[in-house]
Amino acid sequence: MSQTRAASSLALDASAPTSRKRRRVPRVLQNKMAVTGGLIVLLMTLAAIFAPLLAPHSPYQQFTTDQLVGPNATYPLGTDELGRDVFSRLLFGARISIQVAAISVSISLIVGGVLGLLAAYKGGAWDMVIMRFADIIFAFPSILLAIAVLAVLGPSLANVMVAIGIIFIPIFIRVTRAAGLVIMQEQYVEAIKSSGAGTARIMFRHVLPNAMAPLLIQITLAISYAILIEASLSFLGLGAQPPEPSWGSMLSTGRGFMMFAPWTAFAPGMAIFLAVLGFNILGDGLRDVLDPRMRR
Repeated sequence: MSQTRAASSLALDASAPTSRKRRRVPRVLQNKMAVTGGLIVLLMTLAAIFAPLLAPHSPYQQFTTDQLVGPNATYPLGTDELGRDVFSRLLFGARISIQVAAISVSISLIVGGVLGLLAAYKGGAWDMVIMRFADIIFAFPSILLAIAVLAVLGPSLANVMVAIGIIFIPIFIRVTRAAGLVIMQEQYVEAIKSSGAGTARIMFRHVLPNAMAPLLIQITLAISYAILIEASLSFLGLGAQPPEPSWGSMLSTGRGFMMFAPWTAFAPGMAIFLAVLGFNILGDGLRDVLDPRMRR
């Protein structure tokens, strides 16, 4: 009996360091999906930042004697119909995709976050008006709404950011409002109200920081969708205008050469796929880590 207890004690002692090590590692790094998605996003971001150093050629330079040349040592992903290096254009296209996605989602987060907090804090008529506004935007299909905005403002990257930003406003309104309603029921918020704190202080200093977990998850998912929408609009000729190296416009021109130069369409298509996949996996991983219901 004593030997059994001694063996159990040794087993517990041996497992203790391992469990302590796991506790030292942040929860997000213990989640394989979050790590995988984070690595994809990190690599894509670094490629965009260091594009001028990584690109072997200018994305605008035309090699007229090397049109539609297949992948080789000089052109790692071949050239397009104008003799431009596809790999270089792909790297600089990552800059456009990340820039558009980041700015458009920031617009949505700021506008939708403020409106969502107001709906949760004020309630009553404020809540009804704000939520009906969100419902009206939700009623329109995303792409059609973006096309309608661009039809009014004109095709350009700046207007694409505005159009995509409008699309995601109701999503952030709903997420912020839902989180805010839960936090507003906490006793410490009631105590802060009783102390005479102002509306802005309560919303932005006490409610918003505690609502960041669901917002962070939604931000990553919204960025993936924003990249896809930007590529779709550029594919239709409503986003980045020639000769800017947008993944969507590269895919649009490359589809005409699929039969004898498939790399012109395959490269930007895979870039869009990996970018969207990376942000989606990262968002799912963060949800598993940050959502209390997923920890049970």
